[in-house]
Order: sequence, then C-alpha cells, then structure tokens
Amino acid sequence: MSTKANMDMARLNMIDALVNEDLAADRYHGLVLKIARGGEVVYEKAIGTADGERQLPLTMKSVFSIFSVTKAFTNLLVFQAIEQGRFSLTTPISSLIPEFSGHGREKILMWHLLSHQAGFPIIFEVVPGWHIDNFAEISRTVVQEVKPVDAPCEKVSYSPLVNHVLMAEALLRTDPGKRSYRQIVQQDILDPLQMRDTCVGLRADLKPRKVVPDFRGNYPIGHKSRNVPGPNGAFEDEKAEMPWVGIVSTVPDMHRFAEMFRRGGELDGARMVSEAMLELACRNHTGMKVNELYAARGRSEGIEPVPAYIGLGFTVRGDTLCHHMFGTLASPNTFGNYGAGTTLFWVDPVRDISFTCLSAGVMDHNANTRRFQRLADLVFSAAR
Repeated sequence: MSTKANMDMARLNMIDALVNEDLAADRYHGLVLKIARGGEVVYEKAIGTADGERQLPLTMKSVFSIFSVTKAFTNLLVFQAIEQGRFSLTTPISSLIPEFSGHGREKILMWHLLSHQAGFPIIFEVVPGWHIDNFAEISRTVVQEVKPVDAPCEKVSYSPLVNHVLMAEALLRTDPGKRSYRQIVQQDILDPLQMRDTCVGLRADLKPRKVVPDFRGNYPIGHKSRNVPGPNGAFEDEKAEMPWVGIVSTVPDMHRFAEMFRRGGELDGARMVSEAMLELACRNHTGMKVNELYAARGRSEGIEPVPAYIGLGFTVRGDTLCHHMFGTLASPNTFGNYGAGTTLFWVDPVRDISFTCLSAGVMDHNANTRRFQRLADLVFSAAR
C-alpha cells in the first residue's frame, strides 16, 4: 500500500472518480482541491472547468470568489481586535456603533454576532435589488434598517450579511490607523500570511485567472455593483468592499489560511491569533439549537434538522451522526468555514488534516452538503 503522511494514496486517488462522476452528471463544473496532513500535502489537483461550456480548464492558480468564506477573514480581524484590547467578546455592539440602538439592539454582544445568535431575521438583502459594492453605504443602511426579531441566543439564524457588516463597522471605528476594510485585511492578514493572490475585490492583475460565478439558479439574489454591469457585477469589481462575501482567492492561498489555523494560529513565524482565542472559538456555542436557514433548506428534501454546531465564527462538526459538509467520520472538534455552494475549508485537529476546496458552478445547499460529505469521508477513510 502506497502511503504519504500515513495516508492511503490509492484511497485518496479515488477522489478523481467521485469528482468526475459529479461533473458528468452536471452537478457542478469543476474544482481545485488541496489536502494536507501534518502540513505535508497529500493531494493537490484541479479537475474540470470554470464554465458550463467546458471551455476554460481550471488550474491550481484559478482565482475564485470565496463568498461567505470571506466571513472567516472578518472573524479573524475581530479576534485580533479583541486581543489588542479594542473591545471584547462581551462588548455590546451599540457601544461601538451608538446609532445602532433601540428595539433591543443594546442587548446584542459581539459574541452573539460571531455565533449567529443576535436575533436578526435571515436577510440576504436589506433593500431589494440594492448595490453592494460600497461598504459605507451598506453599513449605513444596515444600521438604520435592521432590527432583531428574537432575543439573543433564542435561535441560531445564520446571517448572510448583517452580522459581518456590523463587525466590520466596529473594526473600522476602533482601528487606530483609521484604515479601510481592504487595507486592514491586506496589512493584518494577507501580507503576514503571504497570500499574494488574495484580495478584497477583484484586483486587476487577477482578472485573467478569475472564475466568474455561475449561480445556476441556486442563489436567491443578485449582487450588483455601480462600477461593473450585470446582476452579479460586484464579484468582478476591483473597488468593492464586502466584508461578508467579497474576497477572492486561490486554493494555494486558502490552504495557507487553513494551515495557519491547523497550527494553532501561526504560520511561518506569523502569529495571527492566540491559541487561547482559537480554542474558545472552536467550541460549540450554540448547544443543540438548529441553524434555522439550513434547517429550512433541509426540510425541503425531508431532511431532519440537526444541531447548528457553531463556535465563534467557525462551524464545528459536533458528534451527531447527520448530513454534514465535514463528513460523518470527522472528529467532533473539526472546524472550518463554508461559502455558497462552492467553497469550503476545514481542519481536523485530531487527525491533523486540512482540506481546502474552491469550485465552479454553484450547487444548492443540500446537494453541496452531500458532495462535500462524500469527499470528506473518503479523505478520513484514507487516514492511517
């Protein structure tokens, strides 16, 4: 049996067949995947194309919109701000954004936002058909219009945008250098981690490698920009700042991001977050409550709701045997982040495995969960 990093390579190479089966069934267009154990890469491959016409082959250098995995960057900046003493997990968001007050908003603490328990309705857009490229405008609208409908911690209602707009606004207001969100991400995360093909908005030099998202009817809204035409122009806009959905990256770069977390918050001498903060963030802070958004999507196919298992910013695997993107064989404290039917990274700290995948052709939530579950279980079955 051929092994690498104590992984069964014949088993890992079965990934190709699983992916090609999905591509032949037109479930999505292609993916770029990188898997490592103990920091040693055991699988690294681009399969399929960036487009449904199968004219644009994916490569390891393909650039993707990472959608809600962007939230992981905003979360990390919040962790850093807490460790710098700018605010705490128990700080009311209204104390940082005073005009965000009344209607029960004073009860919302920073950790409620991180764990999706602030009590907001599940909102994909505050104003129907709005433009989302200008962060200052988006932030003003959220602060003026959005009010909780539940008390904090009553429900886990995944926040597509509101929580991370508020957290980003808090970061900007407390930043000693008065920097923009783009500048903070670049200087405090991307430069230290040497993530050179990652940025907020689509940097001009990355445009030739960019995979234009094909939503295939699987997303409820458009993403308009005033600078780039089209219903999803914000994802091709160099100037756009969207702290909940607007970062572009490559698998090699996102692998570095995942490896930093696998190593306890440090990579190549760059300490991004303390082990103490990371340990707290990777605990389940939502108990046995379900994720209201995912539960609703599951019910459409007769899937029983399962615990949300959300930490502070991370999804955690938990120990319930259920449909899960991290697989059924993952250690209960496996953690990571997911983005709209295409993007995923996770880390299993027990088996010392990191998994990073960016894909083309947006899948619906349930189909995407099944796709990633199959891949994860195959990876775990290869571990020796």
